Amino acid sequence: MAGHEDPVKTIAIGCDPNAASLKQVLIEYLQSLGLGVKDFGSDDPIYANVAVEVARAVAAGQHWRGIILCGTGLGVCLAANKVEGAYAVTCTDPYSTERSIKSNNANILTMGSLVVGPELAKSLVTTWVNAEYEPGGRSEPKVARIRELEQELRTP
Repeated sequence: MAGHEDPVKTIAIGCDPNAASLKQVLIEYLQSLGLGVKDFGSDDPIYANVAVEVARAVAAGQHWRGIILCGTGLGVCLAANKVEGAYAVTCTDPYSTERSIKSNNANILTMGSLVVGPELAKSLVTTWVNAEYEPGGRSEPKVARIRELEQELRTP
């Protein structure tokens, strides 16, 4: 994975203060994998702010994928999914993490620093960055329907 200087191949990452330590562990780990990282910070206690900032950057194609952290991963997931084109999932196990990409084409991984320890988080990130969506597969109609619903539900 070396040479991922292209902004589209970078990982956008951000968190609230609860997850600053885990975020730093993951930044170093992602860099060790040869991936570029854009740090969106960890100072704002209102986790929705950093979640939306990361989600907007990923949805706009400025970064390949995003990682957002808070205490549980749930609040940042909810906030990120308010952004059109952001498809965030909270994962705590390898199978769901892999399927979030392969079956659902998610572009943002959320985790909780109070739920997932550093070694498990690194393992999940490894699974996540190595997984690829399978276009045209049996999940394609399901993913397409999610995109359609996004448009239908956002139109007044």
